[in-house]
Amino acid sequence: MDTSKPAIFVNGGLLPMHVRKRVRTVIQVLGSDRGTVIGKSTDDHQLTVKGSPPSVPLTNFVEVIGIADSEKSIQAEIWTNFGDTFDTYSYNQLCQLANGEYQLLFL
Repeated sequence: MDTSKPAIFVNGGLLPMHVRKRVRTVIQVLGSDRGTVIGKSTDDHQLTVKGSPPSVPLTNFVEVIGIADSEKSIQAEIWTNFGDTFDTYSYNQLCQLANGEYQLLFL
């Protein structure tokens, strides 16, 4: 595991707290246009992800790691397909733990 550049687990509601920081989130892909992907966060916020997605087609759910460049957008560095189904409730719980009293357990 590479710990040299940790990324904070966020959902749409937590993203504004981490602008200009390296973050990771999962979105449900709604559409794309010219290097920009529009997605719905696991807590139903609309997010814009900028950058070049991988050459393989994106699945319904995608993890994105990159720099939060505004309260609703991320400049992506890494894209990972997570398939067509995903447990959004559990991911939101993970985000709450990673940003709450147990944040020291997360990178």
